[in-house]
Amino acid sequence: MAKWVEIRKGGDFQAIGNKFHITPFTARLIRNKDITDEKGIQEYLYGGLEELYPASMMKGIPEAAALLLEKIRGRAAIRIIGDYDIDGVCATYILLKGLEAAGARVDTDIPDRKKDGYGLNQELIRRALEAGTDTIITCDNGIAAPAEIAYAREMGMTVIVTDHHELQELLPPADVIVNPRQPDCPYPFKNLCGAAVAWKLVQKLWDIIGYPKERIYGDLLMFAAFATVGDVMDLTGENRILVKEGLKRLRNTCHPGMSALIEVNGIARERLSAFHIGFVLGPCINASGRLDTAKKALELLNTEDPVLAVKRAEELKELNDDRKALTEKGVEAAIEQIECSSMKNDRVLVVYLPDCHESLAGIIAGRIRERYYKPVFVLTRAEGAVKGSGRSIEAYSMFEEMSRCRELYIKYGGHPMAAGLSLEEENVETFRSRLNELCSLTQEELTEVVRIDMALPFSCVSKALAEELELLEPFGKGNTKPIFAARNVRIFSSRVLGRNQNVLRLKMQDESGTILEGIYFHSRMNEVLADLQKKPLMHILYYPEINEFGGQRNLQVRVLDYC
Repeated sequence: MAKWVEIRKGGDFQAIGNKFHITPFTARLIRNKDITDEKGIQEYLYGGLEELYPASMMKGIPEAAALLLEKIRGRAAIRIIGDYDIDGVCATYILLKGLEAAGARVDTDIPDRKKDGYGLNQELIRRALEAGTDTIITCDNGIAAPAEIAYAREMGMTVIVTDHHELQELLPPADVIVNPRQPDCPYPFKNLCGAAVAWKLVQKLWDIIGYPKERIYGDLLMFAAFATVGDVMDLTGENRILVKEGLKRLRNTCHPGMSALIEVNGIARERLSAFHIGFVLGPCINASGRLDTAKKALELLNTEDPVLAVKRAEELKELNDDRKALTEKGVEAAIEQIECSSMKNDRVLVVYLPDCHESLAGIIAGRIRERYYKPVFVLTRAEGAVKGSGRSIEAYSMFEEMSRCRELYIKYGGHPMAAGLSLEEENVETFRSRLNELCSLTQEELTEVVRIDMALPFSCVSKALAEELELLEPFGKGNTKPIFAARNVRIFSSRVLGRNQNVLRLKMQDESGTILEGIYFHSRMNEVLADLQKKPLMHILYYPEINEFGGQRNLQVRVLDYC
């Protein structure tokens, strides 16, 4: 059971509201996010493209842009090698369009998740050599491939690395490295995704060439924003500005591939939000790399014919539907393994599902983390090795902790909150035991803390309030929706909806006497219904929102949790 804690931050909310033309209510919610100085509040509410740092501040970008310009003018063959997830696909597309517009002879390659694995390998380099490639530019990968890049250099190729992942002990011997996480990189904002790093490089290249700003801030910015949400980056600082501006462009885009993806998923453009990127559109892009090849997603983005774009978008949606079904099966198997073994007592969960599709390991790990609130690794049997993905909790820096037993891996990499690895099957149990031996998480750290913005009775909830909350968008990691609490809520009626029977429509009354419509999503609805029968009154966490259906805009509350 999560621990609910109300945030109690002080401040002159009336004065803040007057200065920034917001209500004291909104001022308090912003203060709850630890944004206190006037510059921070101004940027949070009204920050635009002019607040972005110059691309040339990032270490390696001036050199990489100059080197690319030299290669373009010399008609050298350039190959972009991306990754098979949403960030890698978008980064590849950004570099491809950016270099094509600059006159480059350029093509792309994206590794196959099963055959090639993550990032660069010698096979990808051999393919580049056979194609007569002079220069390789990586995106969303490369920082963890020193041996492969050394091989490419030995073969006479120029290599430019653009990446955003954590640095390992040995930096690759590339001609230029662009990664804001380099310790001597002066770029102030370190938390960009791979596509945003690629966009920054194109921005500098186009700036040298003299392209107009509106081209720099067009579709390519939209794809950097799309990847920022899809790769679950914190929506703070530059990321928040990128996503806010990118959503404006996405709602109005004429891009054939993205327009088709929006259409086949039945999303109303005027209400398109970061949620739709993270949970509807983005998973369709990811599904191609998970169950087929990410080149299909890149094909969609490159499609100029609107009719063909719809056909390709439908294929990606079908793949994502298949992915959802396989994920549910994997989650059930993981829960059964944990509940039927001593593993339930481990502080770090390592679940081995040999027959699970390796591309689903990260999604399943995330779902298991949500259920148990523990760091989770899900491992699967792949060709010649065991591969896996991890998802972490706030108190556990996953990349740092797994680095303490790096001798067990064939390959590994990641962030504090997520990681990937491959190892020999014989090392699976050792991996599990070592991680738990090294783990210092306390029971308090293993208890999820839900921070409530304020107790808010239903009598204070209105359409105007729900619309006011939209000022705080885009929501996502690092800028979550405000959470409100209501006490002693009575459920008058409930009915289960949805194809998967995972939606509960409610009519509720709190102690203020106000009745509101509510909606609750849960994958184990039988447990929820059993709880409702046992609890005549309950406390709930919720978020007010406008439900648009059939041309009507109605107020409802989205129930987040209850006790």
